[in-house]
Amino acid sequence: MTSKELHTFLKEHLVPSKLYKLNGSHNGRICMDRAGDQWEVYFSDHRQKVGILRFRDEQSACLGMKDELRKLMEQMYGVSWKMA
Repeated sequence: MTSKELHTFLKEHLVPSKLYKLNGSHNGRICMDRAGDQWEVYFSDHRQKVGILRFRDEQSACLGMKDELRKLMEQMYGVSWKMA
């Protein structure tokens, strides 16, 4: 899965864009960004990276972010999707 495919998946599953930021950082959102030879998934809080998860490749990072957003959607809205 690429970040473009993840974006399509999130739109199809009605995940509000206010919850995430792909390829960058935005305050108050779960973010995914490339950091050197790694990928990071984290929560951005006033320019601070909180709860950083590091991955070797884009596919692993996308799956990690998808799982984090699934958990957040379940907590906030009581909806989820099956993990593939």
